Amino acid sequence: MSEKNSENTFKGCQWIIHHPDMLGGQPAVKGTRISVAQVLECLAIGMTSQEIADDYPGFPTDCLPEILRFAAEQMQHVAA
Repeated sequence: MSEKNSENTFKGCQWIIHHPDMLGGQPAVKGTRISVAQVLECLAIGMTSQEIADDYPGFPTDCLPEILRFAAEQMQHVAA
């Protein structure tokens, strides 16, 4: 199996994947073409999980806790 065609989950994550040919390799929500950054931007402007799901069909709202944890962990690496 070619690495180019495989998607990889981040360690400890069920919902967050990266694929070099999708969204430039940015972290994304598994089963969608929605980046973690886009979800965070939606939350930052006050959208609810249901509003995000309405705007992005297929968005699994139960992935939000993992996205927030992932973002917090990434920020800890930046600060270190």
